[in-house]
Amino acid sequence: MTTTPARLVSPVSSVTADTVVTFEGPYDLPRTLGVLQRGSGDPAVRVDPGDFPGGARGTPGAGAWMCQRLGPDDDPGAGQGQVLYRFDQLTASQVRVRVAVSAESLVHTALNRAAMILGAHDDWCELEMLLDALGDRVSLKLASLRRQHPGLRLPATGALFDQLVTVTLEQKVTHEQARYAWRNLLRRYGERPLSASGLAAPEWMRLPLTAEQLRAVASWQWHSLWVQPPLSRTVQRLAHRAGTIHQLGASTPVDTSDVEQLAERLQSVAGIGPWTVAEALQRSHGAADLPAVGDYHLAHFVGEALTGRRTDDDGMLQLLEPFRPHRQRVVRLLVLSGFRMSRYGPRLAPEDHRGR
Repeated sequence: MTTTPARLVSPVSSVTADTVVTFEGPYDLPRTLGVLQRGSGDPAVRVDPGDFPGGARGTPGAGAWMCQRLGPDDDPGAGQGQVLYRFDQLTASQVRVRVAVSAESLVHTALNRAAMILGAHDDWCELEMLLDALGDRVSLKLASLRRQHPGLRLPATGALFDQLVTVTLEQKVTHEQARYAWRNLLRRYGERPLSASGLAAPEWMRLPLTAEQLRAVASWQWHSLWVQPPLSRTVQRLAHRAGTIHQLGASTPVDTSDVEQLAERLQSVAGIGPWTVAEALQRSHGAADLPAVGDYHLAHFVGEALTGRRTDDDGMLQLLEPFRPHRQRVVRLLVLSGFRMSRYGPRLAPEDHRGR
């Protein structure tokens, strides 16, 4: 991965920077960054619509918007502020990154973070060699899937607190409820991100809320967002521990054994369990070996995809064990395989209490 930065000061009290991230081999922007977007109306992350087959030719023409906050824990010498990202894939292996930041001191941090968001740190070579060495039916199937999606990476946003809040809103509810809550939380209470000359934030964009802003949301307002009381209380607990969470997230290198230790520490917060931690760290730290135990569908999906039979969490972990420390990479490949597990019974239709 190489970068070639060039910066200029915009006339709207923000600083912009431009860089090109070059990957070794093809890159798949939509399938890499798509896991960060919470529904088609996500106000903080949005991959451009379009049909990009991917494969060996990558996904030139694909793009995405993203905004987030940077704190002093991310870079003690840079201070704190906000950043707007625009990603545009130029060729099979090159992505242009433009950022607008609220202070000159944040430029270096924002550009480094942009490369991590794209998954420039994520190396699949070890898994590819492992699959070839194992050589069994399942491994050969996974190796074939990797050849179909050679540009897939695991992103790392660095924004652990934001990911924990987002995933908490998804606990034991339908996708419709979770997407509605996140979308409207930001639309109603989030701030517009900064813009700069030549890099204007779309009208729909909103920054994720700070801990202080989350603490200011009243219980009745959470109710109107379709957020159940146990979930809103967990979000408030996270907000009260935001300082510690920011420090832990910033001090833990991405995709390392330290991530597993961080996962254990985060579960000391009431309402935060293995599923929430896994889903958050997969996105904030590119956790390659942290599959989501406790997911309503995942164990069934993995079991049926690999063996033709559904299984439970213990069975899923047993099936994934030969691929440690790449179990989440294997899950991502299975999700992209096009496999659809059998469905039984009607979809869950949650009762809507927002108007009561």
